[in-house]
Amino acid sequence: MKKILFLLTMVLSCNAFAQNIKFEGFVKDSLGNGLDMANVMAVNNQTKAMDSYAITNEKGKYFLTLKANTPYTIKASYIGFSSYEKNVTTSSQNMTYDISMSQGVQLKDVEVVYEMPVTISGDTIVYNSDSFTNGTERKLEDVLKKLPGVEVNKDGEIQVEGKTVQKVMVEGKDFFDGDTKIATKNIPADALDKIQVLRNYNEVSNLKGLENNSNENIAINIKLKEGKKNFWFGDISAGIGVGHEEDRYIVNPKLFYYSPKYSINVIGNINNIGELPLTMRDYFKFTGGFKNMMQKGGSAFNVSSNDLGILGLRNDQAANIDTKFGAANFSYNPSKSWTLSGFGIFLGNKTNIVTNSVNDLPEGASTNDKETRNEVSEQQSNLGIFKLSSSYVPSTKVHFDYDVFSKFSNQKEDQQVISSEIGEIYTNKEQKPFSINQNLNYYYTLNDKNVFAFETQHLFQQEDPFYNANLETLPFALSGYDTTQNRDDISQNRFVKTNKLDAKFDYYYMLTPKSNINLTLGNTYSYQNFDSSIFQILDNGNVNNLDDEANTNNVDYSFNDVFLGLHYKFLIGEFTFNPGVSLHHYNTKDSQLGTDHTTNFNRILPDVFAQWQIKKSETLTYNFSLTNNFTDIVKLSEGYVFSNYNSLFSGNRYLENSLSQVHSLRYFKYNMFNFENIFAALNYTKQVDAVKNKALLTSINQVSTAVNMNSNFADETFTAAGNYGRSFKKYYKASAGLSLNWSKFNNIRVFPTEEVVQTTESFTQNYNVSFSTNYKKLPNLSLKYGFTINDNSSDVFYTDNPSVELEYYFLDAFSFVSEYSYYHNRNKGKTIDSEYDFLSASVMYQKKNSKWEWKLSGTNLLETKGLNSNSFNQLGGTSSFSSYVVQPRYIILSLKYNL
Repeated sequence: MKKILFLLTMVLSCNAFAQNIKFEGFVKDSLGNGLDMANVMAVNNQTKAMDSYAITNEKGKYFLTLKANTPYTIKASYIGFSSYEKNVTTSSQNMTYDISMSQGVQLKDVEVVYEMPVTISGDTIVYNSDSFTNGTERKLEDVLKKLPGVEVNKDGEIQVEGKTVQKVMVEGKDFFDGDTKIATKNIPADALDKIQVLRNYNEVSNLKGLENNSNENIAINIKLKEGKKNFWFGDISAGIGVGHEEDRYIVNPKLFYYSPKYSINVIGNINNIGELPLTMRDYFKFTGGFKNMMQKGGSAFNVSSNDLGILGLRNDQAANIDTKFGAANFSYNPSKSWTLSGFGIFLGNKTNIVTNSVNDLPEGASTNDKETRNEVSEQQSNLGIFKLSSSYVPSTKVHFDYDVFSKFSNQKEDQQVISSEIGEIYTNKEQKPFSINQNLNYYYTLNDKNVFAFETQHLFQQEDPFYNANLETLPFALSGYDTTQNRDDISQNRFVKTNKLDAKFDYYYMLTPKSNINLTLGNTYSYQNFDSSIFQILDNGNVNNLDDEANTNNVDYSFNDVFLGLHYKFLIGEFTFNPGVSLHHYNTKDSQLGTDHTTNFNRILPDVFAQWQIKKSETLTYNFSLTNNFTDIVKLSEGYVFSNYNSLFSGNRYLENSLSQVHSLRYFKYNMFNFENIFAALNYTKQVDAVKNKALLTSINQVSTAVNMNSNFADETFTAAGNYGRSFKKYYKASAGLSLNWSKFNNIRVFPTEEVVQTTESFTQNYNVSFSTNYKKLPNLSLKYGFTINDNSSDVFYTDNPSVELEYYFLDAFSFVSEYSYYHNRNKGKTIDSEYDFLSASVMYQKKNSKWEWKLSGTNLLETKGLNSNSFNQLGGTSSFSSYVVQPRYIILSLKYNL
């Protein structure tokens, strides 16, 4: 297999490089000055195809790879200059050819981007979609993966210059704001005309240049082909299983409409073949575009999720998955200054999960070294997301926004566990969390020197997790518990309600064109209620309420932070500095067990931002912040809470805040001359007085409580990441990257005679390389290799992950796409050595200009039974190795109709 891939790559490479010459020179103005980021391309006069293109560097230099002894038309364009066009015939030797351009009428955008694969206008990079496609592409992500400097990961996230794209728009209108996966997985590739990457993106023009984070923001705007505007477009597909004992099916309609005044997008998907338009993991990280408005305040009070930790899928796979998905998005402009938009998403899943694991046991916790565990779970979940937004911008001086974002879910899980330590356990989990988040922002520019901003955000969140466990023997001693039953059947009801209001007023005063002062007055107020109760079902069906104080919670908790901040931003040459400081007054109060406990204190928190703009597309950025971290109500509640059948937790009302310092250094460079992009980042965090667990571990069971760790035992993390990417010779794209993560955590282990501070360290290393081709008429390969080392306190794990993708468009009607991935997991102790692989392939048939497409696809063609993984538990300092059952081979025959 390796030899075949090597020979195929060499053949394709030799074909591309045969009889090519280097054609280079400088693009200059009438005074002989080099023009940075001018567009140059060569059109083959014989084939009428564009053979090569380039963008000049800061000195005006360009470089083309052309065929020898061939007539070409050399074209060049630059905003503000008349276009250049000359006929040139190449020789058999490398050639030098300078281009002189004369200043003329400002070119329109359509003239600048015409036929050029890539152009740059200010902070916007424009890709011509057709220049990078070969006919096998079906979705937006298929095109994005081929663009220089753009990556799409397995979660559907788009990254440009090492930064994650935060917003996708189509014709300037938001497309499901707050998530890019729905766009990458659903927007049809044949509708794309131009893909605009908007660097230094800021939705509020009033604050452009005033905030530090504007240079980190990246958005993508899709320009549609003319035939897709003012008409419904999209596709409707349906498929059935071939040769399966059980019925397998998929129905997937996608409809889109765009006009200058409004847009509508409707997406649906019903299937039982494991295709997931949106996972539960995607649901919980879906932000709706809401940002952390108090980020520069210096305090961190995050309302944690008090769910039951219902298992998510690994690699979007399980033993069986039945999915129902529906989503609709709209945008409407009642006037030029007013935009209404919103979306609704529904996701319903029925999932079967089967996992077998081998877990190390903490030293001294059991007579055995390891526990084997078999888990079978049946899950049902119905998830919903809704958002409505209004944006009113009557002039460049005024900007008014209002957003309301709601999430709800209904989740159930029934699980059977067979443990070698505590026998057979049955558990049931149910939860119906609901949240609604409202955001109101007003920005006003009085004049060139004075800008005002008012932002407020309100969160209402309600959670009601229910947990039940039926097991042979409850491993904990609870007050009032009846231990005479044949089996122990115990349940807990919980209810958590949160109201949180953030409000912030900013005033910016421009001292000079290159400096400003920012005054901030802010307030965070949160009020929470937490109730919980434990009860036992006896053998005769009666209920035994464990209403002792140790087993119940009835807690109210309020948190208030009022702060005043001052920041001074100034530019000196290529450097930008923005040091600041915030003065906080904190007040907290919890009421439980018939008493109140309050705290009041003040704190000064500094922060620093510094940036060196080395070149137009090369920066080095440093950030420092000192942050007060506060916990929410559950860790303060002193009654017992079930985390699981083998885990019991009690809070501590006397917890204090922890203090963390964060240093980050970031470098990036993007060179359009040779399509080179370099990204590197270093982050160091040190947290003192951290809220940690003090735990008694017995076998696989633990009873823990929350404490503040002594400052002498600070938690530390250090992360480093880097990536080098390059597109070259028009046909190739390559990258190499790494990520390193070192952490040191401290916890308190309780033994019969003493308490011991247990320090655990882990060091994870990820290395990856990739190479891909992008020919128009030849088969294309994408080769990737990833290597992971996970070194923790108990063992060292290694994972190899090579993969290859093949795609080929042939006979003007057929498309073939295939992907193969191989995994090899092993450990240093040589007790684990497992291998598994996955192969998928599809053949599509669609005649040119036909609206119908036939597709035959297969997943898990090698009938792999499961995938393996390892994890590390910092509290116990132990490792776990698990095997996760996945879906069998599915062969699907489908038919698609393109509107």
